[in-house]
Amino acid sequence: MSATATRTRQVNTPLARLRWAWDFGPLLGDVDSSRLLALLTALGAEGALGNAAKQAGMSYRSAWGLLRHCEQALGAALVVMERGRGTRLSEFGASIVQLDGAARLALDVVHAPWQRRLEELLAPVVRATPERLRLAASHDLALADWVEYGRRISFDLFWRGGEEALASLARDECDIVGFHVPESWAAAQVVSWLGRWLKTSQHVCLPLMRRCQGLIVARGNPHRLQTLADASRRGLRMVNRQRGSGTRSLIDQLLAANGLRPENIAGYAHEEFTHEAIAATVAAGQADVGFGIEAAAARYDLGFVPLVWERYGFAMRSVVAGSPEGKAFLARLHGNTFRQRLLAMPGYEPLPVRAPGAWGDFLA
Repeated sequence: MSATATRTRQVNTPLARLRWAWDFGPLLGDVDSSRLLALLTALGAEGALGNAAKQAGMSYRSAWGLLRHCEQALGAALVVMERGRGTRLSEFGASIVQLDGAARLALDVVHAPWQRRLEELLAPVVRATPERLRLAASHDLALADWVEYGRRISFDLFWRGGEEALASLARDECDIVGFHVPESWAAAQVVSWLGRWLKTSQHVCLPLMRRCQGLIVARGNPHRLQTLADASRRGLRMVNRQRGSGTRSLIDQLLAANGLRPENIAGYAHEEFTHEAIAATVAAGQADVGFGIEAAAARYDLGFVPLVWERYGFAMRSVVAGSPEGKAFLARLHGNTFRQRLLAMPGYEPLPVRAPGAWGDFLA
C-alpha cells in the first residue's frame, strides 16, 4: 500500500488528503487498482454494470474490458452474469470489496492526525476560497439592511450567535464571520477570547464599525430604568438574547457585575434571535425591557438607555482576506454606500478603512 497527498482548492473539503491504494504489482500489470475497486464497489451497491460504470466514471465497454483483463490476470471470476438478473459480484469479488472497505476505515483513523497536521501547514499559504463566500454573522441591522438593499456582490449570509459563528469558522463551515466585542475590553482579552476558536497563524480580523447597545424600553422610559439591576429590583419582565450570541454574553457579564442571578430576572428564559425581535417584543408589550442596539429601538419608536459601545467586525482566514473574492467583499463594505447607511442609523459610527490584521488591533 502507498499513501499520497492530493491538494484541492475547494474550501469545504480538506486542503490535503492522505490517500492510499492497493499495489497488486505484477498481478495486474499497469492496471490502476483504484479504478478496479471503484467499479467493484459501485457494482456491489448498484447491482447493474451500466450504472456502476457510470458511477465509477467509465464507459460500459471500458468497465467490461477492465473486469475481463483483471479476471484473466487473477485467474478468478470477479463478477457473475445471470439471465434475467444482470451482473453481480462473485463471492471472490465481494470479498475484495469487503476487505478494501475494512482497510479504508482502519487507515482513515491512522491517517487523520497526519492529514490535520498537513492542512495546518498548508492553510496559511494555499489559496482556498469558493466563488461564492459564506458569511456567518452575529445579527446586525446595518449589515442586514446592506444585504437587502445595497450589496452588489454575491455571497451567502447566515445569522448566527457571535460565538457560534466563530466556532463555525474554526470548523471551516464558513469563510467570514461577523462578531462584536465591548470597547471596554483590553487587547489581551480580545486575543484570549478569539483564541478559543481561531489561530493567529491562520486568521485575521478587521473592525468595521462602532455601535451602541443598551436597554430597549417603552417610549419615554416610563419605569425610569438606567441599568439591568433596576429592572430586577422592580420585578420587570425581560426579553433575552439566545445562548451563544455575543449580546447574551454581554448581558450575563453585566448581570454578574451587578451581583444578579439569572433566576431572579423575570423573563430571563425568554429568548429571541435578533435585535429587531427584541424591540418587537417590547413594542408589543410582552416584555418591559430588552437589551439590544439603539437602531432597533429607534425602528420601533421605543426608548433607549445607552450602556455599552462595542466594535463590530469580521474574522477570516488570511487566504480569504487576500483572495479576489475576499477583497471585493471588504471593498464594498468600505465603500461610500455602506458608510452613508451607517451614518444615517442611530447608534452607529463607521471606523477608518484599513486592511485585515492582528487580533490585538481590533480595538485600536
